[in-house]
Amino acid sequence: MRERIIKRYSECFKRQVVDELENGRFDSITRARLHHGIPGATTVQKWIKHYGRNHLQAKVVRVEKPDEPDRISAYQKQVAQLEQALGKTQAENVLHATFLKLACEQLGQDVESFKKKCDGKRSTGPQGPGPVG
Repeated sequence: MRERIIKRYSECFKRQVVDELENGRFDSITRARLHHGIPGATTVQKWIKHYGRNHLQAKVVRVEKPDEPDRISAYQKQVAQLEQALGKTQAENVLHATFLKLACEQLGQDVESFKKKCDGKRSTGPQGPGPVG
């Protein structure tokens, strides 16, 4: 088994790396990290945050179209409506299953055998093509 090495950096070293970034010696966190042989991708970023030098970190700027927030809001409303409709449909299905069970009990039939017997047949209306006239 390979020996695992855990590096611990001194406060002095951490401050030196952050100061070098702040003074412009390195133009990016990645270059400072590679120069000093720091393997962790977020190690230096954590040091910057810890020492309150957040101005050295890259800023995330979200660019969106003017109508994008409105579309997102509309999609969220639509999702809410669809979830509500789905819930209503599920409740109706439970209700129908309960009615079917009660009807089968009153008729003295098993629900599964009733479903097999009536599978695909309509309970009302025409039972297929009528006589051709």
